[in-house]
Amino acid sequence: MRSNIQTKSNAIKGIAILILAILISLFAIFLATGLANQASATGRSGEQLIGRKAPEFFAESINGKPVSLSNYPESPIILNFWASWCPPCRDETPHFEKIWRLYKEKDVVVIGINVQDDLNSANEYISEFDVTFVNGMDKNGRIMVDYGVTGLPVTFFLDREGMIIGRWVGSIGASSLESRVEALENGSFPSLYGSDKNKSGFRSLN
Repeated sequence: MRSNIQTKSNAIKGIAILILAILISLFAIFLATGLANQASATGRSGEQLIGRKAPEFFAESINGKPVSLSNYPESPIILNFWASWCPPCRDETPHFEKIWRLYKEKDVVVIGINVQDDLNSANEYISEFDVTFVNGMDKNGRIMVDYGVTGLPVTFFLDREGMIIGRWVGSIGASSLESRVEALENGSFPSLYGSDKNKSGFRSLN
């Protein structure tokens, strides 16, 4: 009798363990699918704008002056979306400042768009990295929506006609940025980088 009870107990434990293993497996699959979808969505930030006119915007800059694309007619523009709480942004911000100082005499413009930050946090970030290029505050998230930005950082490359001819999703390295800016400045960007969707270059905030 005791043997039968023990056998039944072992069987119940085995079934419980099996059910638990199945549940864990299903949860892992669900989590992996969710993360994959999240990465895919973020990696597509602004993809639909390649080859189109850059949406105009008007934003208050961090130092209080108005920021808009119309302030820089016929200039190639690098438009970077960032936030102070974004780790990959911290990696790339010094590269943008270096590029700005190297290329501003060649009429290349760097514009930063700060999102989901308060003014104090944005100011502290600007001071920490000694940023001198113009930065606007996207206070209501409208600019993010217009540019299809679903993750940070994202950088758009605009030609002298204001067309978006490339983008980079995730933190961009110094050499990749400089080579693209040089191509943007001399007009060779389309032939060298095409649509430059760089899906493989996506770097998750996590």
